[in-house]
Amino acid sequence: MAEHSTTTAERTADPGATEAGPRPTDPGPTDTPPPPVPLRRNLRFQALWAGTSCATLGLMIGETAFPLLVLALTGSSTAAGAFGAVQMAATLLFGVHGGSVADRWDRRRVLVVSDAARLLALASVPAALALDQLTLVHLLLVAALVGATIAYSGPVRLLALRSVVAPEQLSQALAQDEARMSGAALVGPPLAGLLFGLGRSVPFLGAAFASLIALVTALVVRFPSPTRPSRTAPEPTREEGGALAGFRFLAASPLLRPALAVLLVINLTGAALTLPVMVLLREHGTGSGGIGLALAGEAVGALAGATLVSRLHRLAGPGVLLLTVAWTAVPVPLAPLLPGGAATVFVALFVVGAGVPALRVMLDLLVFRQVPDGLRGRVIAATMTLLTAGMPAGAFAAGLLLDRFSPATALTAIAGVLAVALLPATASRTLRRAVWPATAPTSATAPTSATAPTSAQGPASPRRRESEDGPRG
Repeated sequence: MAEHSTTTAERTADPGATEAGPRPTDPGPTDTPPPPVPLRRNLRFQALWAGTSCATLGLMIGETAFPLLVLALTGSSTAAGAFGAVQMAATLLFGVHGGSVADRWDRRRVLVVSDAARLLALASVPAALALDQLTLVHLLLVAALVGATIAYSGPVRLLALRSVVAPEQLSQALAQDEARMSGAALVGPPLAGLLFGLGRSVPFLGAAFASLIALVTALVVRFPSPTRPSRTAPEPTREEGGALAGFRFLAASPLLRPALAVLLVINLTGAALTLPVMVLLREHGTGSGGIGLALAGEAVGALAGATLVSRLHRLAGPGVLLLTVAWTAVPVPLAPLLPGGAATVFVALFVVGAGVPALRVMLDLLVFRQVPDGLRGRVIAATMTLLTAGMPAGAFAAGLLLDRFSPATALTAIAGVLAVALLPATASRTLRRAVWPATAPTSATAPTSATAPTSAQGPASPRRRESEDGPRG
């Protein structure tokens, strides 16, 4: 496409214009778009970001407050753990359908319904407490409902935030979003404990209020949605879509597939790390407060790392960045075995946590710059499902290790598993040579030469490779 062109209407209005362009005396319009509104003045983005921040903070408060409430009601650690297990199981169960809904239905309506359902679920807890009618069954039903709302609202929130910013501002927007994630992870647990000390219902009132703010922003702010299919339209074929299209896209992508495999291993070993660290620190005489501060190192590091995202992305391609942060995490399980106790653990988790925001933004950019808009919800849902599934698997594996070995042996084994699992990815030339895709596809149709993302040094994008490897789903 030429740098300067005229539309058909302009050529018709100007008899002197030709197919080749305007008359020599007419400078003609330019294709240079006006600069985008600065992100701090983008009211739609900032409002959605505030709503998402409140929703995330409410969920983080609940993650701590619900087990505390179950323990207070039943005195059973098993029942307290069941709440988190039910919530995560519901998220996994409905995750695939949540992505399909995000691609085929009005996203704003999906977000409103999800936020309203979560608000009602959270508000039912203090109401039941006030009536002295709260039961374990009630709380487990709340866990299932909250988990399901995460499955449906999660992909939509990711798509909504990223759809209201200019392409050149995407990295900056994602870095700000990472600050939201890290801040909620850091503030949520201690805030939940503080509120619970004021009264059993107080943290749930706070979480419900946060969900109310998220619901209001979803009602007020408009953002793009895919075209809803007509009732008479044929069902999508395997090649055109389907609920599992996101998994097929990830499996076929030469860059997303190994990147996601590395992130899955990091998630799995990270989840396995927490319990042995807590046990070992307690054996060395560290109190509960010290253990909590030590484990907060990752959240503090992630909050600091959110400011380094753009710099790290300029320094390295996605594959090199991923492998560097992953190998930095390998010695972290051994930190509790070194002198210094909780302080050493805090520093080790801070260092690896500082690289996490760059990885999350990296995955986000790879999805948004390689996946057509009509497929993004399913790819995001597939990604969330795979990464979430690694967490309970890691926690379960840690329990098995501690049943048979000492915490020091378990931590050494976790470090060894991570190192061995990284070897195939490190040997992959495709991953090491990958570069940042530059063009964001907007539809699920085949690209033209003008819109297909290119990569001279890295792997071809999935859309360019359709004719070579078959349909991407």
